[in-house]
Order: sequence, then C-alpha cells, then structure tokens
Amino acid sequence: MRRGPSTPPPLAGELIPGGSAGTLSPQDLEQLRQAVQRLENPSFGARVASVVGTPVEKLLGFLPRRANTVITYAARKAIGAALRVSLTTMDTRVKPEGVRKSSDWWHLGATAATGAVGGAFGLTALAVELPLTTTIMLRSIADIARSEGADLTDPAVRLECVRVLAMGGNSPTDDATEVGYYAAREAMSRMVSDAASHVARHGLQKEGAPVLVGLVKAIAERYSIQVSEKAAAQWVPILGALGGATVNSVFTDHFQSMARGHFIVRRLERLHGPETVRRAYLALAALLAD
Repeated sequence: MRRGPSTPPPLAGELIPGGSAGTLSPQDLEQLRQAVQRLENPSFGARVASVVGTPVEKLLGFLPRRANTVITYAARKAIGAALRVSLTTMDTRVKPEGVRKSSDWWHLGATAATGAVGGAFGLTALAVELPLTTTIMLRSIADIARSEGADLTDPAVRLECVRVLAMGGNSPTDDATEVGYYAAREAMSRMVSDAASHVARHGLQKEGAPVLVGLVKAIAERYSIQVSEKAAAQWVPILGALGGATVNSVFTDHFQSMARGHFIVRRLERLHGPETVRRAYLALAALLAD
C-alpha cells in the first residue's frame, strides 16, 4: 500500500537494494541513534568541569579582562587557517579498499602535545596554540568524514569538515527556539553552499571575499564558546602543562564526536534521502529526551 505524503516513514524496516528505501534498516537506525546521542548532548563544558573539578561557569569568571579579545582573535585566526587547510592542503586521496577506520587516537595525542604547550604558557600562547590544535583537529574530522564514505575531493564536503567546528555551542545571537543539530545545521547551510560555489569558481584567489569572510566569522563565533571553556580550564595555575594536555584531549575528543555524528547522518542521508533521515532523527531525539 502506498503511503500518503503526510504519513511519516517508519523508523526501521527492510532496506531496498540501491539505498533508495523510505525506511531505515535496524543497523542504520542504531547508527543514527548513536549519532543523535553525540549531536544532541555536546557536553564539552561538563567534561572539562569533571577534569578540573570546578564548574566551567566559575572558571570563566577567573579569566582576565583581555581574555575575550584574545579568544575572539585566536578563534578567527584558527578558523581562517582551517579554511585554507581544508581547501588547499587536505589529503583528498582515496584510501585503499578496506581502510576505513579513522586515526582518532593519533590526532588525540598530537593535540595533547599542543595543549601541553598552551598549559605551560597560559593565555598568551592561545593565539599560537589554537590554530595548530584546530588544524590537527580538522585533519581528524576529515579522516572521520572519509571513514564514513564522504568524498573529500568535493570542496563542499571539505567545508562541511570546517563547519563541524561550529557544532556543540550556541551563538549568543541565536534565537532561543533554535536548538538541536538540525537547527544549527540549517542556520549555516546557505553560507556553506555559497562558499563552496565561490571556491568552485574562484578558488582561494579571492580569499577576502565577503562570502568566505562571513563563513569564517560565523563558525568562529560558535567555536569561541568552546575555546573560552578550554582557555578557562587551562588558566587554572595548578594544571600546568599536564592539565593543558588533558584539556586539549577532551577538546579534540568533543569535536571528533561531533564529526562522527554529523558524517553518520550525512552518509545515511545519501542512502535514504535527507527527509527520511531527518524524520527518524527527530523521532529518536524526542525519545531520548524523555
């Protein structure tokens, strides 16, 4: 029996060969559930608090007055660097058949090392440490994207990797009703699409084009929320280099989790269609929220 347009597809069922099913298989549904758990519970601040033993809100109050200026500058510099890396030096080679798993632990170790430097030198090192940490995280995000079947030869996909850095933190300018993965994703989708079109036509010859500047600003605004929490944790004097390494590991793991969830959703959308996955995602999100 054919379903009417107003009837939502079931959450699970037989997967039609060719990936054009209106339903998700039990395996796909379980992967989507895991993605929902990652994307709807971006608890970086809570995880940082467990590391330092103090609520992040309290730590933020200890930051010096100039911290916001330093963090904003460092976040924009980091996102600008990530954008250039994503479109110029990112490894887009297709991996050999069967090599699918991402190297999450290697990237965690690398960012722990940069965090140790940041922890040793405090806030003054942030403008140097953050772009380096962000670049390593971006390569980890791209590795995860590829492990989920994303085509990194597509500039739009590489911009999606940069966009992951905007996940898990609401901008102060967001409407109070705009919550959740899909709301945040849709708020930036047009900007990512326009930036991809610009790059396809001009490359980075016009790096200062408004569409790219606007994308960097929008991502950096959201990214700076987690950067503030990271900086506040690293500001605690007793942590030092070891604490900085730990905080950076948590920081990287957070964005690896966001990337995994995001690219699981995108892979399932390629298989089943965006609307089918969206309906299943929202239904699962509602169930998990109860």
